Amino acid sequence: MLAYVLRRLVSAIAVMAMVGIFVFLLLRLAPGDPAAMIAGKSATAEMIAGIREKLGLNDPMPVQFMRWVRDMLGGDFGISIFAGRPVLELISQRLEPTLSLSILTMILSVSVGVSCGILAAWRTGGLNDRLLAAFSALGYSVPVFVIGYFLIYFFAIRTHWLPVQGYAPIDGGLGPWFVHLILPTLALSLGYIAFIARVARASMLEVLSEDYMRTAAAKGASSYAMLFHHALKNA
Repeated sequence: MLAYVLRRLVSAIAVMAMVGIFVFLLLRLAPGDPAAMIAGKSATAEMIAGIREKLGLNDPMPVQFMRWVRDMLGGDFGISIFAGRPVLELISQRLEPTLSLSILTMILSVSVGVSCGILAAWRTGGLNDRLLAAFSALGYSVPVFVIGYFLIYFFAIRTHWLPVQGYAPIDGGLGPWFVHLILPTLALSLGYIAFIARVARASMLEVLSEDYMRTAAAKGASSYAMLFHHALKNA
């Protein structure tokens, strides 16, 4: 087990190193001069040369790459050209909304998707199964931004039930925090719910065809109880 973990760790480091080299070369070899972009259109040649010297753009490429890696490992991601503030500070400001939205989307997608898949497999060809098929087709075909527009129109503009934009930090109260995340969570979750539900339905149908499930059904066990037990066992 330890050897497997070490191999995976080494492979992950190698992949990260290759990605880092590719991104660095892509940025450095792309057309355009970063110093000229920072200086602006009205900058003189002396100003551009000073910025290049300050940023170390005149150094050889390997030296620039090693300095870039050293700064990143030390937590220095540089200064944003557009915002004029440290990149790490901008990332930290957006970390809480990103994690909050990701966690809520994951919880909603898995819980609703697995439940819908179990219900559809419980009565194959029934109303639940047909509704799931229609919902899955809708979730696959409609882009997320279109779903977001519809949610904003009905729940924010027409009914004024939910805010249309913004984010409330969690330290300001769970109520405002949760209310501001309802619409984006729903918009992001619908596609995942459709996918997870289809996968759960196919898995449950495969389980129902097993011999031990037919034996349990012949002994009087409920099919829904067996499906629920199997879902909990493999969760």
